[in-house]
Amino acid sequence: MGKTTLAALLAHLYAVEGRTVLAIDADPDANLGSALGFSAEELARIQPIAEMKDLIAERTGVQPGQSGGMFTLNPRVDDIPERFAGVRGGVRLLILGTIKQGGGGCFCPESALLRNLVRHLLVGRQEVVILDMEAGLEHLGRSTAAAVDAFVVVVEPGRRSIQTAQSVEQLAADIGISRVLVVGNKVRGPEDEQFIASSLGGMEVLGCLPYTERAVEADLTGQAIYDAAPELVEAARAIRCRLEAGLADRP
Repeated sequence: MGKTTLAALLAHLYAVEGRTVLAIDADPDANLGSALGFSAEELARIQPIAEMKDLIAERTGVQPGQSGGMFTLNPRVDDIPERFAGVRGGVRLLILGTIKQGGGGCFCPESALLRNLVRHLLVGRQEVVILDMEAGLEHLGRSTAAAVDAFVVVVEPGRRSIQTAQSVEQLAADIGISRVLVVGNKVRGPEDEQFIASSLGGMEVLGCLPYTERAVEADLTGQAIYDAAPELVEAARAIRCRLEAGLADRP
């Protein structure tokens, strides 16, 4: 949930400045829309791309669910954000959805469309693109990694969360992303901050989002986290400043 909270906060921070923001929910447990404040009715109108059978067949030449055989590996995707994204509060939301068949890295038409869409969003678009992903890097590959300066991992002060961050660091390195940055979440004080910083083996910590009951209440009521928790907004603003400053300093 922490990565979704951070993604929603950053999306709103850029949107209130007048930037064009495209938020992409690439987590099978899709809840970025709720964190952005989309209502259940609004979310019901946003169909996940992976479930658009006619679109997948049109663009790849093969019906979804089929593997092997011949299909288009570089399908057209440039019109998808404008046609299928929902809009709220200056943020456009696109939901990728899940490939519903065995084998996470399946070689199938759905995978071809989603991977090419992510590549287009990161390489070919000029707006701010925020990608909320699961712990794996299913939608990324070496061809996409060239457009990624750094990968941001959100951790909580606990051993399992730290281990997940270390696994993501290795997965990122495998596709050529050498810089993995960390944001702490649900941090209750200096002891939690110290635990995160000392457990990461040298990964750079951008900052921490404090624990707050307002985040829990926002999740229960469907309120945008940006509107519900001003302390998280301020923390996210500081994290964004450090992120942008760090990337600007890179050669």
